[in-house]
Amino acid sequence: MSHIERLPVAVPLSADIEHRPDRAQPYRARVRWIEPHTKRRTSLSQSHGTEEQAQEWIDALSAAALRGIDPATSVQPLAAYGEANMALALRGLEPKTTDPYLAGWRLRVVPSLGHLPLPMVSNGAVDRSVYGWIADGCSRSTVKNSLAVLVRVMEQARRDGLIQSNPARVKGWQSEYHKAEDELDDPRSLALPDWAALTALADALVARSHGRFAGWGEVVVFAACTAARIGEVSGVRVRDIDPVNWIWTVRRQTTPSPGGLADKRTKGKVARRVPLIEEVRPLVAQRLLAVGPDPDARLFTGPRGGRITTAVLRDATRWDEVVARLGYEHLRRHDLRHTGLTWMADAGVPLHVLRKIAGHGSLATTQRYLHPDLRSITEAGRSLSAHLSVAVGPPKPPGAVRRVL
Repeated sequence: MSHIERLPVAVPLSADIEHRPDRAQPYRARVRWIEPHTKRRTSLSQSHGTEEQAQEWIDALSAAALRGIDPATSVQPLAAYGEANMALALRGLEPKTTDPYLAGWRLRVVPSLGHLPLPMVSNGAVDRSVYGWIADGCSRSTVKNSLAVLVRVMEQARRDGLIQSNPARVKGWQSEYHKAEDELDDPRSLALPDWAALTALADALVARSHGRFAGWGEVVVFAACTAARIGEVSGVRVRDIDPVNWIWTVRRQTTPSPGGLADKRTKGKVARRVPLIEEVRPLVAQRLLAVGPDPDARLFTGPRGGRITTAVLRDATRWDEVVARLGYEHLRRHDLRHTGLTWMADAGVPLHVLRKIAGHGSLATTQRYLHPDLRSITEAGRSLSAHLSVAVGPPKPPGAVRRVL
């Protein structure tokens, strides 16, 4: 459907609410109407937690029908509405602008919000999506383009009478992005201090999760010890692990896509090798035994065998609540990667090796992990003093140095 179908006259709806006490959402609201063109009887239904919510849903559809809007259209998902009306939403823009807008729609807006019915795309949902893009390391222009196309699509929905206001007009995201940039200038400040802090975090997350699923703690420890992204941890397969030399070849990562979660190439588009240190080897060996000999089996999954994302880990473990209680209010899932790289840098891993492990395209990115701490600065001063005391030595007697004419 290339446009919103406006009905020639207001369509009367018949509605009812059925109470089904054995369901998690016990109140099913249903509306029926007759299509004026086909004379076919059509219906829509949706379950709700309370009778008031069910009645609000019926009232919203009735109001849409009175304005001549097809009730089925008024509750369609954002992704479907956007695809059907994208040309109208982007009218007047040049191709050099529409190309990045469409990329933002496909790669960020649809995976984050596309499943929601239009009336459910709230200011809060948009806020969380935008801040999620910032936390995932998207560039400023990427966030701007993704938000701009969402604003245009939602504005078209407002003009069509499907929503009363545009929830995509987010304010303040630039300051949040500036804060993220400041943090990335010093990634060492985002790292956990030591192994004890890491294991305490992993245990606390497991304890807070539903069913105390131990796999969440394993994901956290593995990510920090390998300086990996959560998506890369989700993408590791049995055949990626070399249990003889204890090397992990990072080949893929799990990322959101329009069709759901998908495994794609790593962020740098190039496979890289990461050492598996002694502290994490028992964990890896246990996972290899648990998943069996299938080379394509995933090493880390959720409690039901599903793929893991940073959002899944956050929600399943009540991450924000746990890290605040432990005194790490700033800590995000990506900071586990900062932790691993900081520890490797402090252990004396050469810069060129650290860059290969991290998969950084720029050497300057890796160098940010080499900022010396106070102890290193103090030791550097002592070393210079020792060098000068040896170099200076006792003064030579007069006449010991001949002048060459």
